[in-house]
Amino acid sequence: MAGTDQQPELSAVVKRLQAKFADIDFAPGELVATDGKQRGQICVRVPADRLEAVMRFLHDDPECRYEMMADLTCVDYLNYPNATDRFGVTYSLLSIAHNRRLWVKCFVNDPDPEVSSMTGIWKGADWPEREVYDLFGIKFTGHPDLRRLMTWEGFGSHPLRKDYPLQGRGERENYPVYTRTIS
Repeated sequence: MAGTDQQPELSAVVKRLQAKFADIDFAPGELVATDGKQRGQICVRVPADRLEAVMRFLHDDPECRYEMMADLTCVDYLNYPNATDRFGVTYSLLSIAHNRRLWVKCFVNDPDPEVSSMTGIWKGADWPEREVYDLFGIKFTGHPDLRRLMTWEGFGSHPLRKDYPLQGRGERENYPVYTRTIS
């Protein structure tokens, strides 16, 4: 975990996680920006079956106190070099009280990628979970209203998966084509 000495608060959070969940290898690492510089933000990995317990601890523990889930996204690692898992569900947590961020990544695989819903911890997880469900097909168990958000019910695929064709699967056939004519 290079560079965490510059951010003692973040390394303290990782140490608290490791003390509370000694059986989990969080594989902490510092995020590196595209310009190659380190920004003092830490990413930890959490197994899907322990995600809810770890997130509850990060939210409730007074030394961590991540009271806001700022973002939730997913990455499809299909055909990615050296990738051992298909999907990486990534949470960006924000501690307003301690002025720090933490990135939590959870890996899941086909045929039924699934993680626990975080709506019981952060109400704001509702729509981002629906979006990831709709576009990547990740199921969030315990979600109060898991239905499609961007596409329609009955749509047979998940358009942000890497195996989804760029031209779509016929969903654009019924739309009129408008061309620009110059007179």
